[in-house]
Amino acid sequence: MNVLIVYAHQEPKSFCGALLVVATEALKEDGHEVKVSDLYAMGFNPVCDRWDFTETADPDYFKVQKEQTHATAGGSFAPDIVREQERVQWADLVIFHQPLWWFSVPAITKGWFDRVLALDFAYGRGRWFDRGVFRGKRAMLTITAGAPEQRYQEGHIFGGIERVLYPLHVGVLNFVGFDVLEPFITWAPIQMSIEEREAELQSYRSRLEGVWTAEPLPFHSLKRHPDPLEGLNSYVAPRRSS
Repeated sequence: MNVLIVYAHQEPKSFCGALLVVATEALKEDGHEVKVSDLYAMGFNPVCDRWDFTETADPDYFKVQKEQTHATAGGSFAPDIVREQERVQWADLVIFHQPLWWFSVPAITKGWFDRVLALDFAYGRGRWFDRGVFRGKRAMLTITAGAPEQRYQEGHIFGGIERVLYPLHVGVLNFVGFDVLEPFITWAPIQMSIEEREAELQSYRSRLEGVWTAEPLPFHSLKRHPDPLEGLNSYVAPRRSS
């Protein structure tokens, strides 16, 4: 199987970096092919703008989705976007390795979503959720959180982690068709002893051994959550303002 790891951490010696090493080794040892998009090391530009395209449909008025549609049809995405899109198409599983910042991913990962999961490449024209472009592929979040798990419980100060991750699990990954696996979360690694960190790394290695047979989280299905506009418009409403 093919695995793409989208990695977002500036420090290779971080615990997030240690998890990346374990994932790469474990998956390769099990016979899988692994590619890593190390966003900081690559100098990935998270800002979606005119430089995303080698030519434009309208040089006088820039509209991201119009240009993404044009680039998908004409092959005019910038080389860094083409590389990442080809990796997503190649992958059977995409793992997003990053710390949890402000209840979400770092800006560089959000920029990867904005630029790589482009209109008409990853979604659009009725291709979303059950009809998503990436149906049959799996995705998983591997997260290091600064706070202990107790704070991410329903009724506690931060609320349930499921609610925190909903925009990523449903609004990004289910939206484009991925089956989303239970996230692997390391809680407050800075507070762990060396022995506890080693045990956590071994736990992650064990988790990856069952990644192909693990039951995904409930999919945000159109059958269970019907679109109130279905039938009125065959085109998925834009995800960005004009």
